Amino acid sequence: MISEIRDINLWESGRRKIDWVKSNMPLLRSIEEEFSVTKPFSGLKVALSVHLEAKTAYLCGVMSAGGAEMHITGSNPLSTQDDVAAALVHEGLNVYAWYNASDEEYHRHTSRVIEISPNIIIDDGGDLVSLIHNEYPEKIKDVIGGCEETTTGILRLKAMNKENRLKFPMVLVNNADCKHLFDNRYGTGQSVWDGINRTTNLIIAGKYVVVAGYGWCGKGVAMRAKGLGAKVIVTEIDPVKAMEAVMDGFEVMKMTQAAKLGDFFITVTGCRDVITEESFNVMKDGAICCNAGHFDVEVDVAALRQTAVETKLARNNIRGYKLSNGRWIYVIAEGRLVNLAAGDGHPAEIMDMSFAIQALSALHLVRNKGGLNGMIIDVPKEVDNEVAVRMLKFWGVETDKLTDEQEKYLFG
Repeated sequence: MISEIRDINLWESGRRKIDWVKSNMPLLRSIEEEFSVTKPFSGLKVALSVHLEAKTAYLCGVMSAGGAEMHITGSNPLSTQDDVAAALVHEGLNVYAWYNASDEEYHRHTSRVIEISPNIIIDDGGDLVSLIHNEYPEKIKDVIGGCEETTTGILRLKAMNKENRLKFPMVLVNNADCKHLFDNRYGTGQSVWDGINRTTNLIIAGKYVVVAGYGWCGKGVAMRAKGLGAKVIVTEIDPVKAMEAVMDGFEVMKMTQAAKLGDFFITVTGCRDVITEESFNVMKDGAICCNAGHFDVEVDVAALRQTAVETKLARNNIRGYKLSNGRWIYVIAEGRLVNLAAGDGHPAEIMDMSFAIQALSALHLVRNKGGLNGMIIDVPKEVDNEVAVRMLKFWGVETDKLTDEQEKYLFG
């Protein structure tokens, strides 16, 4: 086993983190028990690129319990936790990742999990799928399929598929109801504010919060901002989502207008150049920008860096940029994912559902090897329902069931 991590001696701290989340992830515990007996991934290599923190580590442990040979890297240089990586290596798993990796190091680590010729790919943002197609096409023949965790990754997959470049089936994990309805809305909603609050130590109540994008993630961020007492402004390009935001009680306006009012700016679009120099130039002195979309291109930090007349580290993980007009603009976590680069990511109970979907989707790929239609695969409804039923059981919640007469009335 050859891994690339910072320091194996950090493993005990990482183990404590993993044990904590495991105690709060009953879905994955139940799946781990089953996988330990059935070993559905025996003889298979799994390449995984997800934010490398404790909850992801437990998913890796569950897959390993199912017989998988795990090769793990992080999907964001600032979200990898070195003690968690050390704990996985201490337990015999293969890890290639460390915190604050350079672009060259990140590419090398990502390449390592592809070079082993994986059979299953678990991706977050599409980097592994893009890499194997562009740089390691000879490895594609070994891939049964993969699972994609994020909206951004799915957009990349669909673009590849439209161009007939996607060469193996990918399950759209993010589109599962038990993923996006809870992970994207409640998970992002809470973890974004966890990251902002712990990093800034500033009050939110009474301030203007600008949320760029009103998808499920944006809905969660805006809802939590409202709960914290903020005056929320939403910016959108989709007229239907803009109407939703209005009817949810939020102001909706163009970014150029919102830029003059905002105290906090959070981008959650999955696109690029959402907050640009045009907006920076009209922002208040002390405005704080951060990103909760996948890649660090939503807030144009490069443009801000180029136009600034002075920069400073204002606080750990917050950099200030002084503009020629004398105003300071602050950016959290270099414009990378604020909930992971400045926090611990989604709550354990939320990721329990998302990673249960991941594990069961990987199982679906193995069980149906060679028998799936097309390259873009939806999570089977029975998998979604199984996760929901299990979770309700763990919560101690019972639901009604249709009687025979009701089923006949509804379905004939």
